[in-house]
Amino acid sequence: MKVIQLSESDRAGGAAIAAYRLTRGLRALNVDSCMLVNKKIGQDTFTIGPSSIFDKIMSRVSPRLELIPPRFSHTGHDKISSAWPPDRLPQRLALLGADILNLHWLNHGFMRIETLRKFTQPIVWTLHDMWPFCGGEHYTGESERYKQGYRSDNRPVSESGLDINRWVWRRKKKAWAGRQDMVIVAPSQWLAKCAAESVLFQNLRIEILPNGIDHERFHPMDRVLARQILGLPADKKLILFGAGSATSDRRKGFHLLMEALKKLEAKNTKPDYELVVFGALSGETEVTSKIHYLGNLHDEISMAIVYAACDIFVLPSLEDNLPNTVLEALSSGTPVASFKIGGMPDMIEHKKNGFMAPSFDTSRLADGISWILSETQRWKRLSAAARETVEHAFTLRHFATRYLDLYQDILDNRK
Repeated sequence: MKVIQLSESDRAGGAAIAAYRLTRGLRALNVDSCMLVNKKIGQDTFTIGPSSIFDKIMSRVSPRLELIPPRFSHTGHDKISSAWPPDRLPQRLALLGADILNLHWLNHGFMRIETLRKFTQPIVWTLHDMWPFCGGEHYTGESERYKQGYRSDNRPVSESGLDINRWVWRRKKKAWAGRQDMVIVAPSQWLAKCAAESVLFQNLRIEILPNGIDHERFHPMDRVLARQILGLPADKKLILFGAGSATSDRRKGFHLLMEALKKLEAKNTKPDYELVVFGALSGETEVTSKIHYLGNLHDEISMAIVYAACDIFVLPSLEDNLPNTVLEALSSGTPVASFKIGGMPDMIEHKKNGFMAPSFDTSRLADGISWILSETQRWKRLSAAARETVEHAFTLRHFATRYLDLYQDILDNRK
């Protein structure tokens, strides 16, 4: 069996990292799996980037071309992907041969919508956000057009200009119709439910297969030593927050964390905690407690040390699938606080390995942070349970074995 993972990148972003980890996990099970990408960051021989001069040029030009249509539309969404630039994926795949194609995050000019119907192999499509069954949006907020169809009479009144989401959705409807044998994989129950309710995917086979991580790399370690390595204070409770675009991606909820921390400060005249942030930064904060900015961290060893150094990881996302960062924190024995949204309930057991506040209730989030940090013995129980959560369901072996079983089932049913 040869499986090719199609992903815009091998390391840039959470979706790419999940696809890369799946490839590693499959290869550990002796499955012939490789990644076909446009943006190759790592040095792995199983990751195949553009090889011809033309493909290398297009890998740089296509992301810029994809930005053109959204300029004629005002949707209020931070990210819109039109997937219109031509690609050469069928030609690149023809050189590799594959029994199954596993699609992942395909934007930034990696795959044109109309290319999907040119694939001849069985397709598994792993959802990393809502884009595959929506218009150009990656997350829809309160809009439910994906359930109704993108019609001219149900466009949000807040939008203006080109109805880019309708244009993109109609192209998907035509292209996806030719591949009703696709199998859709959702890492979380929430995303599976959204996909099943969508016009585009409601008649397709949908499986829930959670992502996994290398629990031997992300593991509990001596906090004192970890803090010494990072130059972090040994006498403070450290609250960790981070994402690829940490403070600029509103969906990740940094502004809500700031609200929660201000409420914590109002209750504590001398806060004994400090905030640690990793990822891209922008803007100023309104909390008085000290903030340690670590910047972008690109290797797992550094990330593992950061999680191990902190007492709690807080990710107050507005919408999210199954964030790698939550699994990484849990695997490191670091309890997690979040809102009860998206895929969070698939990973976080309330008051067992973390705390889930009602959606967007920053007062309850502040209470949860305080609850986790206030008692040493409680924290130890939460930490042990966090580690056990990953060991029991979210390791790389769990991750890869679930996919291998699915691939085999698909191939068996085609015989």
